[in-house]
Amino acid sequence: MGSERERELRRRRKRRKVVTKIKARAGKASASEKEVLARKLRCVTPGAEELIKRLKLA
Repeated sequence: MGSERERELRRRRKRRKVVTKIKARAGKASASEKEVLARKLRCVTPGAEELIKRLKLA
C-alpha cells in the first residue's frame, strides 16, 4: 500500500498521464469530442477549468 505520500505521488503521476493523453486528443477533436474531453478533465483534476481554457475545449 505505501505511505500517504507514496499514494499521493502515484495519483499525481497517473493524473499527469491521463491529462497528457487528453491534450494530445484535444488538438484534432471535433466539437462534440471536445465536450467529452472537457468532462473527463473535470473528473480527473482539480485544475480542470484552467486546462479547459488553455486547450480551448469550452
